[in-house]
Amino acid sequence: MKALDELTFDNRFARLGDAFSAHVLPEPIDNPRLVVASPAALALLDLDPATAETEEFAQLFGGHKLWADAEPRAMVYSGHQFGGYTPQLGDGRGLLLGEVYNEAGEHWDLHLKGAGQTPFSRMGDGRAVLRSSIREFLASEALHALNIPSSRAACVIDSDTPVWREKQERAAMVLRLAPSHVRFGHFEYFYYTKRPEQQKQLGEHVLAMHFPECLEQPEPYLAMFREVVERNAELIAKWQAYGFCHGVMNTDNMSILGITFDFGPFAFLDDFDAHFICNHSDDQGRYSFSNQVPVGQWNLSALAQALTPFISVEALRQTLELYLPLFQAHYLDLMRRRFGFTTAEDDDQQLLESLLQLMQNSGVDYTLFFRRLGEQSPEQAVVRLRDDFVDIKGFDAWGERYVARVAREGDAGQEQRRARMHAVNPLYILRNYLAQKAIDAAEQGDYSEVRRLHTVLSKPFEEQPGMASYAERPPEWGKHLEISCSS
Repeated sequence: MKALDELTFDNRFARLGDAFSAHVLPEPIDNPRLVVASPAALALLDLDPATAETEEFAQLFGGHKLWADAEPRAMVYSGHQFGGYTPQLGDGRGLLLGEVYNEAGEHWDLHLKGAGQTPFSRMGDGRAVLRSSIREFLASEALHALNIPSSRAACVIDSDTPVWREKQERAAMVLRLAPSHVRFGHFEYFYYTKRPEQQKQLGEHVLAMHFPECLEQPEPYLAMFREVVERNAELIAKWQAYGFCHGVMNTDNMSILGITFDFGPFAFLDDFDAHFICNHSDDQGRYSFSNQVPVGQWNLSALAQALTPFISVEALRQTLELYLPLFQAHYLDLMRRRFGFTTAEDDDQQLLESLLQLMQNSGVDYTLFFRRLGEQSPEQAVVRLRDDFVDIKGFDAWGERYVARVAREGDAGQEQRRARMHAVNPLYILRNYLAQKAIDAAEQGDYSEVRRLHTVLSKPFEEQPGMASYAERPPEWGKHLEISCSS
């Protein structure tokens, strides 16, 4: 394990030059103090978790101190926001402090969100508030624990610095980790501003740093784009399988690495609703739960357009056609595992679709249904679950088909089936009301609930003693919380 002053920096993105980012120093927040830290994320930097409790830690990630080898940069990019193109965006409240490599040879961006104004802040104050910082921290680490690719979060630092949103709140900073912060919008920026030299420089950087295996292919850019398509198909399949709604799938929020990125008004489904809109600002429902699949393809098409200087249109089109079949294959494989199946049958898709329609019509809790489906034998489980459905006759018919389908798997024994299903069906997820309760306490200076919730979500598949309340269906008030982009 390393001390804070022993981190090794290698600021590869900063070396691209001023066309790609601007040098900006973080603006310190008043009286910085630790809210929560992730031991697992800190381990990526070879840091001892105890380091987080030191004053130096709060000073560094509260903007008061900086490593001599750090090169804080605000990145410039553009993007399609809710379908419309914005020519210049960029890190308006975040800074890439630098890139650190660990003893395993991995590079990790240290990205401090809420670090103050940059040349790309537009009319903003460059700050993040405590509530949004806590939400991003919890979501990043919760998704990782669910085996959903995501940026990571090392810590949240609270302060006494006032900021104004709909009301006065406190500024906070969250330290985000990712192997890269390059987005689809980076490529769009240099494409639409007609800077072919910089776009080629960016492409070569991304290939060398993040897709080196593609350099061995006859057409490296095409190989990279195919990899991006494949990663996003799998990522969004996992979102859909676990009921995660991102809320703001703008192209500037899409990682070139195919990881979940830039958390805002996200939510996990409570009651199953394919049309659920988690972002209160999304009046047209562009980023509703069911729309995430086609929007993923739309965003990849936007990236493809930006890559036309390097790849033929026909090759891009053929590669884009892989997205939906890949998504469907990954999604159906995940859902088969959630059902407890180890084999594939042609009717599995129809079995799944009919269940989701029954759940939609009855407002069935999405997470708890699958967890309970594996707790008992198939025959006992469907009897226990039937009372959750309005159309009991319809569910009984579905249950008969499900029991017969499990029987065709062969008798592996209920204990083995239960262990297999519980390994993919979480008991605990980051429900909005749980996050809100933790935020309410933190805003009163009590960080214990944030830390407890983080601990629970770090092991979502394991039943944890004394934590039954974190697995309950939300109260009615908790199902209708309004979350917007305002943070």
